[in-house]
Amino acid sequence: MHNRRIGLLGGSFNPAHGGHRRISMFALESLRLDEVWWLVSPGNPLKPAEGMAPLVARFASAVRQAKRAPIKASAIERELGTRFTVDTLRAIHQRFPKKEFVWLMGSDNLAQFHRWKDWRGIARTMPIAVIARPGYDAAAIASPAMAWLRRFRVPRAGFVNRANWSAPALVTLRFDPDPRSATAIRRA
Repeated sequence: MHNRRIGLLGGSFNPAHGGHRRISMFALESLRLDEVWWLVSPGNPLKPAEGMAPLVARFASAVRQAKRAPIKASAIERELGTRFTVDTLRAIHQRFPKKEFVWLMGSDNLAQFHRWKDWRGIARTMPIAVIARPGYDAAAIASPAMAWLRRFRVPRAGFVNRANWSAPALVTLRFDPDPRSATAIRRA
């Protein structure tokens, strides 16, 4: 019996929508995860505060979208007092030592991952699964982060069947991409 395997999907969730749910359900199945935790960020240092709904509203939208699925909405960063992903992931790893985590991100985030605080530290903390997003593959493949992460690529089947997950490791997931975005939903 393996430890519980959990995907972590961080973001503003401004608002959470069906695209978040769809990629989470895809990751659950593809990586044989037990559940996905949505880490609703109090504030993304790389995004402007203007147009950002209050955390309570964004968290509520995540709870609604996660209903009846093995998805748990969490505002753990507020509880932990962390602002940067690297600090949050390390704290989660320490708080839940018997669980195995994989960081889930879209290829849009991989394209600018090199701008994140201690992004190599994130990669060394837990494996990363990158999910294709329309229009971002070329930028993600050409990104400085991918130049470093490329040597840690693992085929999906090899990743799923590992007895224990270790980092750094990068697995890429492809499926019919979901064109929905929170930005487009806010504009509508």
